[in-house]
Amino acid sequence: MAFEFDHLFICVDVGAEIANDLIALGLKEGTANIHPGQGTSNRRFFFHNAMLELLWVHDPEEAIADLTRPTHLWERWQNRQSECPFGICLRPKASDSNSVAFPHWTYQPVYLPEPLSIAMGTNSDILSEPLLFQTPFGQRPDQYSPDKAQPIEHPIGWREVTRVELIQPMTNSPSPALQAVLGTAQVSRRIGNHHGIALGFDGEQSGQHIDCRPGLPLIFSW
Repeated sequence: MAFEFDHLFICVDVGAEIANDLIALGLKEGTANIHPGQGTSNRRFFFHNAMLELLWVHDPEEAIADLTRPTHLWERWQNRQSECPFGICLRPKASDSNSVAFPHWTYQPVYLPEPLSIAMGTNSDILSEPLLFQTPFGQRPDQYSPDKAQPIEHPIGWREVTRVELIQPMTNSPSPALQAVLGTAQVSRRIGNHHGIALGFDGEQSGQHIDCRPGLPLIFSW
């Protein structure tokens, strides 16, 4: 079964003021979201095939409630400077497929109507790795219906994410869930001094890059 990269979240400070730096860089911001019952909010940037989400906890009580606690979103956000601050979402290439790319458990947040649920990676308690998940509604942003359309044309010219590289400051063997995601060839992994993600756009034909660290653990290449 083939899978595609759907989106990346990064745990950031409350309000995600760092998003303004991305706007200044030449990105157009999409709509923000609040996740009722989960205690998280975001600011988002959409591309033709994927999305970048800046995520924070706005309600700690919801984030540590019985329903949300197994995701460890609270601990991941609270320890975002020392642990892995990322979540990586995949989607099946076939829109009608129920296949999941990695070992998982079922998360049923209150903001999703039944019977929809999120497949959450079994590594959710390993804060040195990204949280892995798959949603039942994953879709290319350039295929959204008109009522859900987001800005995907950016002044900087980036269109499609063509590389996702996870940077980890350790040499431990990846968990079975992360191994499975690496096996999809949608995400690669290398060792570095700090947690980071390198996103490549449009085949990186121009040979340019921007390192947003330390403000944001991202390297953009295009």
